[in-house]
Order: sequence, then structure tokens, then C-alpha cells
Amino acid sequence: MGLFLTMVEFLAALIAIFLFGLVSVIVFEAYRRRHNNAHVEAPAIFEDPKSLKQVPCPYILDPAEKYLSLIIPAFNEEHRLPGALDETMKYLQARTAKDKSFSYEVLIVDDGSRDGTKRVAFDFVKKYGVDNVRVILLGRNHGKGEAIRKGMLHSRGELLLMLDADGATKVTDLEKLENQIHAVAKKDYYRGDSATGDTTFRISDVPIAAFGSRAHLEEKALATVKFFAGPCCVSHILIL
Repeated sequence: MGLFLTMVEFLAALIAIFLFGLVSVIVFEAYRRRHNNAHVEAPAIFEDPKSLKQVPCPYILDPAEKYLSLIIPAFNEEHRLPGALDETMKYLQARTAKDKSFSYEVLIVDDGSRDGTKRVAFDFVKKYGVDNVRVILLGRNHGKGEAIRKGMLHSRGELLLMLDADGATKVTDLEKLENQIHAVAKKDYYRGDSATGDTTFRISDVPIAAFGSRAHLEEKALATVKFFAGPCCVSHILIL
């Protein structure tokens, strides 16, 4: 009987040691991942579809080269992305035809997709040119938030707009929010000054962020859009 109890105690001790070791490994790994920001700060990769060479991306603090940047985070969006991009490019080209001063870029951020998202994205690069459509490859999946962040950081526009790859938000509604952004920016820029005809004013002169929701398709949405003005490294951010 004494031998049996000794064996039970020995086994219990082994189990306790094993569980303690397992918990320690889990805690250590969770801590390591939480404080390891290597994946966040890793440089984004832009691939030239003609040479297939990887080149550095522009950075948000560089002088703006475009009026509008549309950032589209995409993870396994092979089937939904084409429709959203077709509609987006049709709108942008029509607007460019009407207004020669209007310039844009569409930045597709492939968040480690395992399907044909990369192929679909590069098809649009080849169709519309690398100056208008670009693809950032994150290599592995980091999550939608990080994909948006990378896209914003490596955009060339004065206005930065995030669009979902599923086309749930219609890009044709952009001008509704854009007009409100301009009104708020000008009001903050001039601060009551009557010289609103100042031709030196640029939308990027006033740091501001606007956050909306998909309810913006309703008339009441314009009354519920939130604007935040203050110090910010980004000229303007619009998220629909």
C-alpha cells in the first residue's frame, strides 16, 4: 500500500511539473508576441509588375504626389475584389476626365492572402498602370488593422481613404464626405478670416481625420460623421 501511494505521489508531482512547464511556456510565448513588434515595423514591399523587382514604398511624410489615395486591405478576396475595383476605377477615371487637376492612386494591401488575390491585384496594375494602381505585399497575415496602417503609411495622397475589398461602401459616395472634409478644413484653416479666396490653401494644410460608417448611404449619415482636428502625422484620413 505504501509503495502504491508513493507511486501516486510521484505521478502527481510529474503532472504538476508538466502543467507548470506548459503554463510557463504559454505565458512566455504570449509575452514575447505582445512585445515583439518586428512584424509591425517590418518594411512594406512594393513589387514592380514589369521587372518583378521589389522596390521601397513611399512614406507618408514624403511630399504628396496625388490628391487622393484609396487604400484597400485585402485578405483572400480573389472573388470579391474584381467587382469592387472595377467600380472604383470607373468612378476615378470618370472624375479624372471631368477634372484634369484630380489625381489618384489605388493602393491594394495584400495581407498574406492564400488565394489568387495577388494575381487579381496585379492584373489591375497592368491594366491601369503602376502610377495609378499599386500593390503592397505584407507576406503573411497581420490582420486588417495592420494592413490599413501599412497602406496609410505608404500612400502618396493628400486625402487618404480606406475602402473595403467587398465593395460594401460605394466609392461614388466619396464626394459627400469629401465636401464636408473641405468645409471643416477651410473653417479651421482660416479661423473666421474672410479671405476664403486664398489660392495657397491646400487640403493637406490642416490635419484632420473623418470616421464614418456604412450608414452613410442614408441621408442622416452626414449629420453623424465625426471629425477630429489636431496634431497628426497624416494630412487627412477618411474611413468609410
